[in-house]
Amino acid sequence: MRAMSPYLRIGARGSKLSLAQTGQVRADLAALLGVEAARLAIVIITTSGDTIQDRRLIEVGGKGLFTKELDEALRDGRIDLAVHSLKDLPTRLPDDIALACVPMREDPRDAFVSLRANTLADLPAGANVGTASLRRQAQTLYARPDVGVVTLRGNVDTRLAKLETGQADATFLAFAGLKRLGLQARAASLVDPDEAPPAACQGALAITVRETDARVRDMLAGYQNANARTEIEVERAFLAALDGSCRTPIAALARVNGAALSFIGETLTPDGTSRWRRSETITLGANTDADARALGARLGHDIREEAGDAIVMDGA
Repeated sequence: MRAMSPYLRIGARGSKLSLAQTGQVRADLAALLGVEAARLAIVIITTSGDTIQDRRLIEVGGKGLFTKELDEALRDGRIDLAVHSLKDLPTRLPDDIALACVPMREDPRDAFVSLRANTLADLPAGANVGTASLRRQAQTLYARPDVGVVTLRGNVDTRLAKLETGQADATFLAFAGLKRLGLQARAASLVDPDEAPPAACQGALAITVRETDARVRDMLAGYQNANARTEIEVERAFLAALDGSCRTPIAALARVNGAALSFIGETLTPDGTSRWRRSETITLGANTDADARALGARLGHDIREEAGDAIVMDGA
């Protein structure tokens, strides 16, 4: 008997975290669409960002390194949708690729991970914090100018292993990623977002499709989480106003609570010596996503006007 063709083909990176979150998306969509999960095929796509592990993203092209090959697979018809960590998505998507769906958001906070201390404040002077994130570097040095920062790249397991071998005394990881991998116990503590907001869109997933694919868009409509979509619209507008990329240390977090939308965002000099921050709470109107984008854009432009080029990494 000939096997049935896939109902949908879902593109994903091959990392353990990507496959964990894509597996959850597949299970959710199978239940929503009333089909067996086996009919939703996961197609692994290796991205440039997965193969380059020894340099910061800014040195080799930025966030698009995690999405370019998945976009190409959508264009070629090899997949029908792609699952991304939303914080890896470029601020501006190609014209033929659409951000069709944002499911319910996981905890957006950063986790502090260390075998030597419970919090960043507890680390001894001269300790090394490992990260490849310019934002985490800047926030670390702003809070603790007496510690060092060393480059630490790789998947979650790799970075945890590097801590165990002493390549760094501590690191920061997205708590959402640890939870999706069942590793939440590895967090020594969670970072208060009022002290150091996370990366924009951290904890959220993005499902992208071909812009013209109305069939798949309609299938995904019931999977969208309205609050998560509104939150990421604020954060992405803030990023866009600040020319957000791996060249600029930017942090942002929006939270919807009923009709109230609260936002905190900041940018810093890469060396952590200066910080510019804005926070505000508004009441959402009938067009929530437009209200959200307007708030993020306005506060981002305010900071950009105040900070100028001081927030951009030299040589970027």
